[in-house]
Amino acid sequence: MCGRYVLRSPPERLRDQFAAAADALQWPARYNVAPLQVAPVLRVVEGRRRIDLLRWGLVPSWAGDATIGARLINARAETVADKPSFRAAYKARRCIVPADGFYEWQQRASGKQPLFVSRRDGRLLAMAGLWEHWSRAGQPQLQTFTVLTTEAGAWMRPLHERMPVILADEAAWARWLDPTARADSLRDLLGAAPDDALQAWDVDRAVGDARRDTPELIEPIGAPQA
Repeated sequence: MCGRYVLRSPPERLRDQFAAAADALQWPARYNVAPLQVAPVLRVVEGRRRIDLLRWGLVPSWAGDATIGARLINARAETVADKPSFRAAYKARRCIVPADGFYEWQQRASGKQPLFVSRRDGRLLAMAGLWEHWSRAGQPQLQTFTVLTTEAGAWMRPLHERMPVILADEAAWARWLDPTARADSLRDLLGAAPDDALQAWDVDRAVGDARRDTPELIEPIGAPQA
């Protein structure tokens, strides 16, 4: 799964890498983005790539209340086309969740050890996501997102059995964001990242506290994972 991630890059870097408009949006560097928090998401609206702030934890349009979002922070790529919570968004409301990296917890003899996972080449991760809009009388309107996950590849598997779906390059981003693309034509994008694409290192267990959000959280402890 993907339950915490980092987005310390400023709006200018997102605009440059993804060729998207941010319409004067600003956000602080975040080192511990957690479910139900608001974060930048890249999507196509009226034919234009935009970066907007949405809440993490997808709330389907048909949901009776917004609390379901806490349970829908991830969508399994293997079943996303069929699950009632995700299938409408998968067909028409796909997005990219940008990140400098994400955290994963590895089970060890001493307990669960958090690791920070990022691209080896230093570029932003483009995590495949879905977004939804939800409204009910007398309640604030919500726009929310979820992160797709897939079975981990050989490199990631010793750390965790699942990982975010990471879209590799501009061609993959364009296909994923294209609102006219048939959802069943996108299945090839939903596999694990290549084994040589990522790196990881142990970090402080303080990352488990969502109230902690400082640069020290991604500082390596010990040697990077081979």
